[in-house]
Amino acid sequence: MLFDEKEVGQIIELVKYQLGKGYDLISFPDDSTALSVADLSFFNSSYDALEFCYENTTDLDRYTVRSAEVVLQSLEKQVQQNELINIKNIVMNQENFDYLKNQVKFTGFGESLENDLKTNIEKQESTFQLKYPHEFGKDETVATLNFRKSDQNDMYFFNNYHLSVKQDGAKDPVEQTFYVGKDNTFTLKEAYNLASGRAVNKDLVNKDGEGYNSWVQLNFKDTDTHGNYKLKHFTENYGFDLKEALNKHPIKELANEDDKGKLLESLQKGNRQSVTFLHEGKEQKLFVEANPQFKSITVYDGSMKRVRQDQKEGETSGESTKQEIKKDQKQKNNEVETPKAAKSKKRGKTQHIS
Repeated sequence: MLFDEKEVGQIIELVKYQLGKGYDLISFPDDSTALSVADLSFFNSSYDALEFCYENTTDLDRYTVRSAEVVLQSLEKQVQQNELINIKNIVMNQENFDYLKNQVKFTGFGESLENDLKTNIEKQESTFQLKYPHEFGKDETVATLNFRKSDQNDMYFFNNYHLSVKQDGAKDPVEQTFYVGKDNTFTLKEAYNLASGRAVNKDLVNKDGEGYNSWVQLNFKDTDTHGNYKLKHFTENYGFDLKEALNKHPIKELANEDDKGKLLESLQKGNRQSVTFLHEGKEQKLFVEANPQFKSITVYDGSMKRVRQDQKEGETSGESTKQEIKKDQKQKNNEVETPKAAKSKKRGKTQHIS
């Protein structure tokens, strides 16, 4: 016997009331999937109950008689089962919420979305989105976080987020979708840096489950079938050494191990980092970013214009004017040095993993 969940409480009260009046037999259609109050008839004699069943049974409807005590036990059992299911669902939803809120937080979106996240999980819709606007300096970003409910249970998954980056002074924003999972997840700041054209160093996992380290950069000349920019990978075999590239410049922070470590970490995340250049006893505040494709460091002044570091007498680092002009021209013309070209020059193999 199954009873309409919405009427279980009302049916229990009715059965108890009828038992108190001496009506200890209940007749109802035995082929009903979920019994309601209207399906139940009460009797104090088996003769009357059976006669009722006989008179109301047809080819389509069959009636049966049960003890009111037995029906009451069945009702109470259903209540207990429903309570257990509800408790289980509450616990599962809470665990799902706790997992997702931490995943959202550590992907770089902080804690401000927690209330909206919990509200949407409670709605139990198949999909939902959360918006996260944020400013990096004068650059405006809007991330749209996409969540989807499992087809097998009530668990939700944070599948991806779509990022729009409108740089200060730019006419159009850069759009890119970043996927979220156990491996190969880019944080919001890393995604912003990638959309801004900079390179990010990550420990990644390939399709075979093998781990590797690579510098990653968006290829703004090539998109996939979903309209996303493809990724350029510069693995360890490519030969870019960040420490070595930094040591070619007279950077004050390199003399202190703590400052050096913070600088390396910041550049690996794709940041354009403020540093102090030393020359002939003078200090100059400049900005640097990693440029793995050309195995170098790109330098900017306070106005974020590129600075060419010429080789001068007495300097211990920097590249010649001729070399810098050549590199500058290659970057302006977007002459990308492919892994195949690098291999032909015997400068190491490049591993591309999509």
